[in-house]
Amino acid sequence: MNLVLRRIYFTEGTNGILFFNGQELCKTIELPWKENQRRVSCVPEGKYKIRKRFSKKFGWHLELMNVKNRDLILIHPTNDALKELNGCIAPVSEITGEGKGKNSRIAFEKLKKEVFPLLESGFVLYLIIKKA
Repeated sequence: MNLVLRRIYFTEGTNGILFFNGQELCKTIELPWKENQRRVSCVPEGKYKIRKRFSKKFGWHLELMNVKNRDLILIHPTNDALKELNGCIAPVSEITGEGKGKNSRIAFEKLKKEVFPLLESGFVLYLIIKKA
């Protein structure tokens, strides 16, 4: 059982669809691809272990582990990649433009409802990122 993110790349952002158990869970927004540069690029396609993480800024959220040359790649709510992301992934309910969406908190709560119980029970969960 894995999360699968299928992406479409644009100059102003990266949009995707996040699947869980073969079913669409939500849409996603990210920064555009800029050769995996810190804080300005989405992460490379690949397979990443996910863990539950807490911070004062975001509360409970998800973190991608072992991203080459990067750290603190999170999955957390936001609606505008260029204004609010530093390489992270934001779930959204609807895509409204390149790297833009809406109702991110609603989409993130849906994601948490599915994956947090698995992670809390010790299940190892991966995010597989690939081109759509």
